[in-house]
Amino acid sequence: MLLVERDGIPRYKTCGGGLVGGSPASLPEGAKVEIHDEVQRVTLSMNGRWERTLPSRPPWAKMVFRSEFDAALVEEAARAGVSVRDQCAVKGVESTEDEVRLRVGSGEYLRARAVVGADGSASRIAKFVDVRCRQVDLALEVEVPVGSRLSKSWSGRALMEWGPFPDSFGWVFPKGDVCTVGVVGSRGSPDATRRYMRDFLERQEVAGIEPIHDSGHLTRCRAADSPLSRGRVLVAGDAAGLVDPWLREGISFALRSGALAGRAGASIAGSERGADVHSEERRYGRAVELGNEMTSSEQVSRIFARHPALVHTALTRVPLVWSRVDDYLTGRATIPEVLSSRLVRPVVSALAALS
Repeated sequence: MLLVERDGIPRYKTCGGGLVGGSPASLPEGAKVEIHDEVQRVTLSMNGRWERTLPSRPPWAKMVFRSEFDAALVEEAARAGVSVRDQCAVKGVESTEDEVRLRVGSGEYLRARAVVGADGSASRIAKFVDVRCRQVDLALEVEVPVGSRLSKSWSGRALMEWGPFPDSFGWVFPKGDVCTVGVVGSRGSPDATRRYMRDFLERQEVAGIEPIHDSGHLTRCRAADSPLSRGRVLVAGDAAGLVDPWLREGISFALRSGALAGRAGASIAGSERGADVHSEERRYGRAVELGNEMTSSEQVSRIFARHPALVHTALTRVPLVWSRVDDYLTGRATIPEVLSSRLVRPVVSALAALS
């Protein structure tokens, strides 16, 4: 088995780096992931107004640097017997009924019985599979070193802010003496997203600090009928467009879909008949729906886009509503379970009726 990485390991990736939901439980046993902070409180805000800080019950969301996190997973894969080849960019994909050929930067071809594409939101494998997206957003992010005052202020506390225009969102995640600060907005509103980023950095008192990293990328959320495979080629995580449509969280989806794709890929690699390959494709497609979590999150996103102030009020002033959302953030419940709960369902129904 071969793991191909475009860049050298470790490598930076634009990402908030929050292990929320089912992420910690999905990690390989024994993976040495360094946790730089644990979120015990969450501040919710409406573009800098109506701030309210609420407790998050353990197990708390855990903060990581993606360079370290991804390197730890690669190390775990190597320990399990996987060969790792980094600084090896995939330039093209060819597939027959019996094998897949990857053309890499050196000009050579790598041959495989099955390929799992987990190469991010700009995935070349996704283009081959023809992944289609219903939502594409622009995320901007900096990682900034913070002094003792800001470090103490953010220790154990994250900020989640609803932005100034529809579908915009800002965050601050603490990681010891570094904070990850970013915003996201629709790809169709790049100027508004950049203005929001400048304002957000000013309000968080980090605008004048030289960042360790300053980056941006597109987050893509798959269409409900988008393919997840093409013959012996599968996609997972960001490459498949598996991202929470509301909060744009992707790590938990990547970990879970990656595990499912790995098992499906192993079965496909051992399949001699085309019918067996197609059967595994269908099985993977059914499994990776992940309990319709994206559909449920999209429902919340639509409601929030129409009534952001009402949703914010429900989250910050109705303790039982926040308690259920916190269950999602800390891995106690999925989004569908939160929406169908006795406490939240009437609120969601009332807001949907107003839409």
